[in-house]
Amino acid sequence: MSAEHSADVPAQPAGSAAQFVKDRRTSLLGAVFLMAMSAVGPGFITQTATFTVQLGAAFGFGILLSIIIDFIVQLNVWRIVGVSGKTAGELANEAIPGTGYLLAVLVIFGGLVFNIGNIAGIGLGLNAAIGLNTKIGGLIGALLAIAIFLYKRAGKVMDRVVIGLAVVKVAIVLIVLFVVHPPIGHALTETVMPDNVNLASLTTIVGGTVGGYITYAGAHRLLDSGITGRENIKAVSQASFWGVTITGIIRYLLFLAILGVAASGVTIDLASQTANPAAQAFQVALGEWGFRIFGVIFWAAGTTSTIGAAYTSVSFFSVFSKKYLEPRRRNLTTVVFIAVSLIVYLLLGTAPAALLVFAGGFNGLILPIGLTLMIYIGFARRDLLDNYRYPKWLLVLGALVCAFTWWMGISSVKPIFALLGL
Repeated sequence: MSAEHSADVPAQPAGSAAQFVKDRRTSLLGAVFLMAMSAVGPGFITQTATFTVQLGAAFGFGILLSIIIDFIVQLNVWRIVGVSGKTAGELANEAIPGTGYLLAVLVIFGGLVFNIGNIAGIGLGLNAAIGLNTKIGGLIGALLAIAIFLYKRAGKVMDRVVIGLAVVKVAIVLIVLFVVHPPIGHALTETVMPDNVNLASLTTIVGGTVGGYITYAGAHRLLDSGITGRENIKAVSQASFWGVTITGIIRYLLFLAILGVAASGVTIDLASQTANPAAQAFQVALGEWGFRIFGVIFWAAGTTSTIGAAYTSVSFFSVFSKKYLEPRRRNLTTVVFIAVSLIVYLLLGTAPAALLVFAGGFNGLILPIGLTLMIYIGFARRDLLDNYRYPKWLLVLGALVCAFTWWMGISSVKPIFALLGL
């Protein structure tokens, strides 16, 4: 285990053994929920509401497939990063010189642009919850995220904030489920035997829940916590498993909540430019309070995604300079990263549509590029993994998913060519 990546949990217990175990458990939970909450941001909530209204119970099949794909991707990426003790960018550069720089640029650029959308989500959430002006709400949310990274033990605070917001989000969705009484039996049947399969929805959901920076959020958090090396393979694998499991549960609960409203016969607007299907669903379910509860969920989603995007994107700066492995420098860079996203949001009100389309195409390419490099390392560069004998079944499944994500990635760049008139 490299001392460079152990900013939050010391390699040797400092104080009581009980405190050391507690810190380690918090770090593991922090990594699990950082990945899970990054994958359930404002964009995902909106997409889930839209596809649920369009496809009904059949969208459950898309969620199930996305969860299976997430499992395979995250089990591979977390294990390879964890065993190596290096960030994905550093590891890629050692495997194939120059590829780490490419991966870092893609992740940082995509994270920066989508963080503008995350801050916009915070603003919309606070506007719905308490009527606050969207720009003021975005400003307050971003400043709170900045405050976390100005704290000396930013990692520990981040872990607790993300876990707390996750509990809030799940509790609220469960309340809505109890009220709307979704057709659970029909939904479960359609999840495994759908009447129709919509590949466009699957591509969108997979890209939004495991693409871009999300792939590396939890793995890099464990790296910073010092939970790395062959001796920690079991802990890393369990953390990745629970991260995807929690993500999947939240996704499916949200799907069921919106399905319950859609199945009641209520018409939800998807056509107008100002349409917000998720907000409408919550408002139909619980009236005016439902709209305010939606605001709390959107605020929590925007906050956790802002933290996750900034933290993970900045973790790739170490590819360009080892100075960014130093906790204080990394935290200050994260503050600047969030501040830049905030300034752009305040100037524009939201991310320009063209820029989001452009970044969306890059986001679709990050997953296959990064996964290809990780699978190559697992197959051919055991020397970078301390000669660890990597499970062949996991690599084979990873290779199959990698091929599928390349197809998705190529599909995702088509809007870029359309945007450029090509």
